Amino acid sequence: METVLRPVTVIGAAVVLTVLIGWATDVLLRKADQRHSETPLWDLLRRGRVPYQMVLCAALLRGSYDEAELLEEHRTGIGRTLTLVLIGAAAWLVIRIAAAVVETSYSRYARAHHDPARVRRVRTQVTLIMRVVAAIVGVVAVAAMLLTFPAMRAAGASLLASAGVLGIVAGVAAQSTLSNMFAGLQIAFGDMVRIGDTVVVDGEWGTVEEITLTFLTVRTWDERRITMPVSYFTSKPFENWSRGTPQMTGIVYWHLDHSAPVEAMREKLRDILRECPAWDGRACSLQVTDTTPNTIQVRALVTAKDADDIWTVRVAVREQMIAWLCAEHPSALPRVNTADAVLPPHHIPSQDGAALRRAYEFPRAGRG
Repeated sequence: METVLRPVTVIGAAVVLTVLIGWATDVLLRKADQRHSETPLWDLLRRGRVPYQMVLCAALLRGSYDEAELLEEHRTGIGRTLTLVLIGAAAWLVIRIAAAVVETSYSRYARAHHDPARVRRVRTQVTLIMRVVAAIVGVVAVAAMLLTFPAMRAAGASLLASAGVLGIVAGVAAQSTLSNMFAGLQIAFGDMVRIGDTVVVDGEWGTVEEITLTFLTVRTWDERRITMPVSYFTSKPFENWSRGTPQMTGIVYWHLDHSAPVEAMREKLRDILRECPAWDGRACSLQVTDTTPNTIQVRALVTAKDADDIWTVRVAVREQMIAWLCAEHPSALPRVNTADAVLPPHHIPSQDGAALRRAYEFPRAGRG
């Protein structure tokens, strides 16, 4: 009877203690979250209750396994399994705690600062910091798991002795990956490009959606995703429309007839912009910038608070101005001249081709 009651008591006590401690901790975190609603820290810490309970249960079972006297012939394997579970759960819990702390710091910064560019920069840095922390914790956890095996400890000395050669080989083999990782850190802390920035890359206009240590994703205006290595942004030029201030100036061109009413177009441009909510009111102008034998080139400059609004303003001005010209000044639109050519004064009129040839050949015959 004792051989049955002892392991049941030990395992049951470990499970019950795990549930009670986990429940009490969750109640305390819930009360702290209700008392300090201005910070999301306590609610974020509650998301780590699963790895927290796993750590408690694995630690209690590992510490009391010898007292259970269960499966004595498999003591080493069960003990090592519990140790591996404990290490993995502890690494998971550390990552959750670090994520809660970092996310809380970011939320406080976002509330205290109203500059969208600075908030996006910090968001990019926080995302990459969390990825680095998760990678470091994962590597340490895997190393700790491997060191629980005696064979791995015996091989440690030889691995350390050959670390220099292996490092050189790994560095050469993973040169592209390492360069992307360093480029990712440079982008995060060099403030070159941030999550949410509007960029133009290889002629594609879009918004930076995700930045990792190795690649960057741009969401284009037609909802396509362009994934590029981050080393591209440290080695090649690109346009960042959100750098500094997001305010932009847009250009609209028209090719019109020489008789186009330029002054009336200026007045109409002001009327169109007054009714356009996307125009920020900073500036507007209309000028003739070029001329050809058949048309003139008219350019309008308009402003808006960001790239999305400048697109809206440009298309509105272009469409409404063309509609106004068609309705009020159709003669201002480009035309193809189909009138008869004006003959030079010395031209000899003729009724047919023969008379024209005689008028042209007579001087030549006289010279002969």
